[in-house]
Amino acid sequence: METIKNVVIVGGGTAGWMTAAALSRVLGDKVNITLVESEDIGTVGVGESTIPMIKLFNAVLGIDENEFVRDTQATFKLAIEFKDWGRIGDEYMHGFGIFGQDLATLPFYQYWLRMHQAGKAPDLEQYSINRRAAKAGKFMRADRSHGNSPLGDIVHAFHFDAGLYARYLRKYSEERGVRRIEGKVADVLTRTSDGHVEAVRMENGDLIGGELFIDCSGFRGLLIEQALHTGFEDWSHWLPCDRAYAVPCELGGGLTPYTRATARPAGWQWRIGLQHRTGNGHVYASKFMSDDEAASILMANLDGRALAEPKQLRFTAGKRKQVWNKNVVAVGLSSGFLEPLESTSIHMIQSTIARLITFFPDQGFSAPDIAEFNRQCDFEVERIRDFIILHYHATERNDTPFWDYVRTMEIPDTLRAKMDLWRSRGRIVRVDNELFAEVGWLQVLHGQRVPVAGHHPMADLMDEQEITEYLGDIASVIGKCVDQMPTHEAFIKANCAAR
Repeated sequence: METIKNVVIVGGGTAGWMTAAALSRVLGDKVNITLVESEDIGTVGVGESTIPMIKLFNAVLGIDENEFVRDTQATFKLAIEFKDWGRIGDEYMHGFGIFGQDLATLPFYQYWLRMHQAGKAPDLEQYSINRRAAKAGKFMRADRSHGNSPLGDIVHAFHFDAGLYARYLRKYSEERGVRRIEGKVADVLTRTSDGHVEAVRMENGDLIGGELFIDCSGFRGLLIEQALHTGFEDWSHWLPCDRAYAVPCELGGGLTPYTRATARPAGWQWRIGLQHRTGNGHVYASKFMSDDEAASILMANLDGRALAEPKQLRFTAGKRKQVWNKNVVAVGLSSGFLEPLESTSIHMIQSTIARLITFFPDQGFSAPDIAEFNRQCDFEVERIRDFIILHYHATERNDTPFWDYVRTMEIPDTLRAKMDLWRSRGRIVRVDNELFAEVGWLQVLHGQRVPVAGHHPMADLMDEQEITEYLGDIASVIGKCVDQMPTHEAFIKANCAAR
């Protein structure tokens, strides 16, 4: 079979330039990579909060972390704080990393659950170095030089300026031979023989041809939907939020090493602190709240003076029926949309790129390869969908029609099974390496008061006093470690402050 010689990426932004950077790194000069974008077409540009897998992406590219943090005005992220989700007044965090240390054949949290149900153990947060450091405004990178210390268990991600990240990756890509063409696509040409995309025609008449096309055109889905009519699976009955306002404001409230998600009457508001500004947004369901009210709530809850007028985004939660159709692969918003509640947008760009590299085609475009690629994409996004639905459904709030709806709605069978396992004996089963591990589910299930009838029976085999000492030792050691850590602000100032 003939190898792919020309890859055309349609669209820039975070998705386009992450794709260009990764492919130029992996393929080198063996394949011609062209990226088409227009300065006149804005990008969504609110994907500023990430999860730890972004570190792997940057490492594969050989990017120096301090340089990256400086150039993207980034801060570090240890957790997401959730306010008012289970009940108004509630507050908990979903922290990265592990909890405690596993003992014998059971996960740590089963021993904690036994004691917590008996009223003899403090909240889960005491056993996470990420959560305690986040709450204290502390940060350092994992340090494994202290043996079996919680300092080696710190797991971090980033908050960064998505526009600056795209610019950073553009420079990286162009240095490695990626050709950028400025302009708008006027038309997409497909072959009559098999329907594959043959070329895109620019507004100036130029034709840009290739064998493999990557659609990074955002919600429009210029290739995957407008040209190939792939179809879309609508999930708005489970995730009714369909609009958002985003606005930057002046810094206020310090450089917090966590994202904040505050529940509102018909959705939620994000706060993401960068080195030079704070990113804010209000995600809401237009069926339950007017645009004016949504904008008003956002602007009334900023840490500092707004730096722009709020920008509205409209979307539908769901996924493309095929992420890879014929010779087009959709990356980013063109493949579907899940709201940024757990900061998965940039991760899904990353995982789609990694999957494309794993199944990189020749010009024969193997049907079994494409089918497996799509199966993996579907599984990943469906399980992330379930985790996001959990935040809405697992609530006691009944103060607005929106919360009444999400609390009482039917949910996917896969999520129902997870919740039933938890309610019975506190069991959490991670299926086929789905993105969110047991500790992620644990924190949301517990943090939003999903009741649990019992715990693993084997947790009762250990003496209560022994468990009490075991839990106490872990909490004490973590506390001492957090005391030694520098503040988040001090760490950035010493290592990676933006120029």
